[in-house]
Amino acid sequence: MNVIKTKISGLYILEPRVFGDERGWFMESWSKRIMDEAGIHVDFVQDNQSYSADKGTLRGMHYQCGDKCQAKLLRATRGSIFDVAVDLREGSPTFGQWEGVELSAENKRQFFIPRGFAHGFLTITDDVEVQYKADNYYAPEADAGIRWDDPTIKIEWPFAPTILSDKDEKAPHLESRRDIGIRYEG
Repeated sequence: MNVIKTKISGLYILEPRVFGDERGWFMESWSKRIMDEAGIHVDFVQDNQSYSADKGTLRGMHYQCGDKCQAKLLRATRGSIFDVAVDLREGSPTFGQWEGVELSAENKRQFFIPRGFAHGFLTITDDVEVQYKADNYYAPEADAGIRWDDPTIKIEWPFAPTILSDKDEKAPHLESRRDIGIRYEG
């Protein structure tokens, strides 16, 4: 597996080695050993899966606060998404900056997002399934979010979303967000 550092400390793009022949293909989608060697130490406790029927569906930008924060490892197992993480760690030199990557069933890339980030994605095809691991359980009382189109963050989405939840449509701007409770450790 190729572990690619991004411009934001702690965010990684993972490219698995895919072995194919006339029968199909095989890949390792997770290896604790490889992650440990890359300095990514996480104990996943929950797997999640979402389905979006239509291109242009936006899910995000979500996060959990305090000791309920979650690190995530995401991949698209059907279709394609533009996946985004925004740094919300207090004291981070990249606070408020974002990183985005296309994840698809075809490219098999994965995105590792540590605790302290808002996360969201836009479906860029119809019929999309996304699977992800989380290192903390979902906690509704710690749930928070920020605007997907916040003018101070300036995420460059491939196109404007056409389908959003009420929660995502009404999310606050970065300046009025709840404190995430994670400090940058550099």
